[in-house]
Amino acid sequence: MEINLSNRILFFCFLLIATMARRGVGLRFDNKSGEFKIVQVADMHYANGQSTGCLNVPLDQQATCSDLNTTDFLYRIIRAENPDLVVFTGDNIYGNDTTDPVKSMNMAFDPVVALKLPWAAVLGNHDQESYLSREDVMRHITTMPYTLSRLNPDGSEIDGYGNYNIEISGPEGSPLVNKSVLNLYFLDSGDYSTVESIHGYGWIKLSQQVWFQKTSSQLQKVYKSAPHEQKESAPGLVYFHIPLPEYASFNISNFIGVKQEGISSASINSGFFTTMVEAGDVKAVFTGHDHLNDFCTTLTGIQLCYAGGFGYHAYGKAGWPRRTSVVSAFLEKTADGQWGGVKSIKTWKRLDDQYLSTIDSQVLWSKGPTGSEIHHHQHQHRIEGMQGYIKEELSL
Repeated sequence: MEINLSNRILFFCFLLIATMARRGVGLRFDNKSGEFKIVQVADMHYANGQSTGCLNVPLDQQATCSDLNTTDFLYRIIRAENPDLVVFTGDNIYGNDTTDPVKSMNMAFDPVVALKLPWAAVLGNHDQESYLSREDVMRHITTMPYTLSRLNPDGSEIDGYGNYNIEISGPEGSPLVNKSVLNLYFLDSGDYSTVESIHGYGWIKLSQQVWFQKTSSQLQKVYKSAPHEQKESAPGLVYFHIPLPEYASFNISNFIGVKQEGISSASINSGFFTTMVEAGDVKAVFTGHDHLNDFCTTLTGIQLCYAGGFGYHAYGKAGWPRRTSVVSAFLEKTADGQWGGVKSIKTWKRLDDQYLSTIDSQVLWSKGPTGSEIHHHQHQHRIEGMQGYIKEELSL
């Protein structure tokens, strides 16, 4: 009887820990550095592992290249950057080419599971193109070890699968230890239009925008309330797969990175960009989908960023290295020397070349000296690698 009771207690403790992990409880800024780092992985297009070949790679790599190159890149970048969270922004597997979507997902996400890293994922337009439905694909992701992914908000009727948020708390021992100082929002941007008269890709629906508005408003209210009430909102970052139509609204004065293909957004504008502007806390949006674009551009105070294609079974460009986007948020120090709210958010990209070259280093957002915001699009720089910006521009 005592053994059975002990087993039951251990079982319920495990369930509690798993639930807390899935809700992002425990993710917080580092107490020593005041930093929180996120690696974004866009468009792995994973299929069957070693038997799946690569697309658009140099001729001398074609015979030996496979999905395992994608796996190797993920291991390399995690070990190089040591992130606090890895975010997968859709087309994680390529459903049309996989023989077993569950096995493909397990292989695709294996590096973060093996390294016991917290991770989160949303769906793209190709994940469900096998015998599993979109819901089933997302359900499997939510059951995997170390994931913070969720199917949808509890008790909400909402379009899509994989709409949720993660709260990043202040460091242990700081005044903001029990407050979310950085808010991450994840949304399902859909796959393809289900409206007969509208062609093309999916979009973020009204029900999702209502959920986002309510969540953002509640988080801002808590952050500005006692104890340790803050004057400004905690910054928010938004992740989904298909870029918004507003990604096409750029010019040379607020643009860094490269654009090598069109903006493959939905053919209609559902208004989500305006919803984010009205919310007031979003500083940057991160998407995938268009593998040959890796730029960031600023519009109405929000940075719109591509990660660039990561996977080797995804289309790319021979000689243009696969890449990943890294984002780090840094806390400010208060007058009494304690960690306060977020001071700045920076980003850069890492290339899958010999050197894991770093390019496109820039400040996405920073807090001004009086609490005002500074959105950076003029003072940007590159840390040039062997396959850096000059070669990319010359190759266009």
